[in-house]
Amino acid sequence: MFIFRKLGDMIVFLDRNFKGILLFILILILFLPMGEDATEFGNLQEIKLTGEIVDASEVLKEIDEAKENDEVKGVLFNIDSPGGSVPPSIEIAHAIKELKSKKPVVAYTSGSLASGSYYSSIYANKIVANPGSIVGSIGVIMESANVKELLDTVGIKPQVVKMGLYKEAGTPTREWTPEERIELETLARDTYNKFVSDVATARKLDIKKANSYANAHVFSAQRAKSLGLIDEVATINRAKEILYTLSKVEEPIWIEKDKVESFMDELSSEAISQIYMFSSAGLKSKFEF
Repeated sequence: MFIFRKLGDMIVFLDRNFKGILLFILILILFLPMGEDATEFGNLQEIKLTGEIVDASEVLKEIDEAKENDEVKGVLFNIDSPGGSVPPSIEIAHAIKELKSKKPVVAYTSGSLASGSYYSSIYANKIVANPGSIVGSIGVIMESANVKELLDTVGIKPQVVKMGLYKEAGTPTREWTPEERIELETLARDTYNKFVSDVATARKLDIKKANSYANAHVFSAQRAKSLGLIDEVATINRAKEILYTLSKVEEPIWIEKDKVESFMDELSSEAISQIYMFSSAGLKSKFEF
């Protein structure tokens, strides 16, 4: 009931304040200096990955633009994310790998470089973490609430027609059968093994020692460096210095978005995360890094 109440509160808030929200956005568009601080042309580009990884389309678009722009000599991949869905995390990782084949990429985190977001960074030329950041959480989780008692209380009885023993695996409407649990555990194990294998290959680590750096351990930046998960513990200025050296740029000029574009990107990213949080909170299975 808590979930439905929260969803209802959110809908009521949007309904009551829609005009105000729309007016606020219009004022921003009209009065913020469009492009005043923006730099369309430059030799370096920063790409940000923030919040829960749900949809990779915008990040992939920026990576592709940087890859195709011959003026861009290097990319700073700035990450602060707890991870998220498996497919978009893998998509980003492989896009960074392709980008790296054409120009240097330095990954930097000022906060969380964990789970799916760590996966996204593994193919960068160098990974730099702020001294206070959190790194690791190399693991996989699949979870779902069992809402059978709640449905019984409110008088809702699910009706299902299925073909295939495992078609309903992960359902929140009842307790999973032993066969379904084994099936989901196999899926999680296969995905985890891929995660560990890719990290070991990309970071040149001994996969036989994976329990020390994987197994969902969460590390301080310094500990992560000692294990080989990252290359340096430093601030963003040091990450930029490394990028200057790798890209052989003597006079760095950063491509910058204008203020409104940056604001709208952050707003849409936060909205997607919130929608994902509400839609997956106990109502369906989540399968994540």
